Amino acid sequence: MVIANYPDFKPINLAMKSEFFPAFNLLSDGISEFTFAGLYLFRNTYQYEVARIPDTGFIIRGVKNGEPFFFTPCCLPTNDFLLEIFTHYSYLKNMSESQCRKERIRLEMAGFFVMEDRDNFDYYYRREDLAELSGKAYHKKRNLVNAFVNNYHYEQKNLDKTTIEDGFYILDRWRLEKGEDGDYKANREALELFDELELRGSVFYVENEPAGLVMGEPLAKARMFTVHFEKGLSKFKGIYQFINQAFAQTLPKTYHYINREQDLGDPGLRQAKMTYRPVGFVKKYRVYPTKPHNVVMSAALTGTDAEQE
Repeated sequence: MVIANYPDFKPINLAMKSEFFPAFNLLSDGISEFTFAGLYLFRNTYQYEVARIPDTGFIIRGVKNGEPFFFTPCCLPTNDFLLEIFTHYSYLKNMSESQCRKERIRLEMAGFFVMEDRDNFDYYYRREDLAELSGKAYHKKRNLVNAFVNNYHYEQKNLDKTTIEDGFYILDRWRLEKGEDGDYKANREALELFDELELRGSVFYVENEPAGLVMGEPLAKARMFTVHFEKGLSKFKGIYQFINQAFAQTLPKTYHYINREQDLGDPGLRQAKMTYRPVGFVKKYRVYPTKPHNVVMSAALTGTDAEQE
């Protein structure tokens, strides 16, 4: 057993994959963070460490913006355990909607505060909607894709050992275009460990130049595919709209939905995700030991509905 028992936390490493995979494969909510690749590739960003709790599964801890947090992907611990661990951490994150339905009353009766984490809701879409772009709602997307197809010679290939180097090429030029790293390090490591992490993806070529890259993996008992990374060279107008549709078209029909992850509270990213008309959100919740002073309840309660209008 690679993962030790609580309170003996260990940094997440590749040897833990065999213990995480079976547990995550049982989860049906579709939270994008709940994959081994999602944890491993961002282990340094959030200083992830893991321990095992009997009868609960894993507890994972990390730090964001100086605040320590934890989450338990499989099920929630007892109230006594939560009271003890909240003396060390600011909040529990990534509580799923199914966990919330089951445990919210129990948590609130014990004095804990539960709230939606709107900035971290995952957006999910019907695979066929993104593949077909049918109807009035998608006419701007279709126009960009049609212009791209008419203006450029393009090709799509599976991401594998023969195309990995082209993936690095795209990623390096994307970073030069952006002038910042963003998720460059995590994306690069995903390419380096593509086989080990069991990721899937495509590389897109425009005028024989590597120009677009998509990487992700199955989620929610393989009913959903989550896109972890998507990169394109902006000198090719319409590249993102094109690779979004083209990748959806090549995914097997056994995937009913595509999870395009969260907007992290970025207004521009939120607007962009909404333009593709999500059919729903994979909701996530936070739990605090008591109500935080800076919580705006109206935003927590009405944010989802407001974005749909």
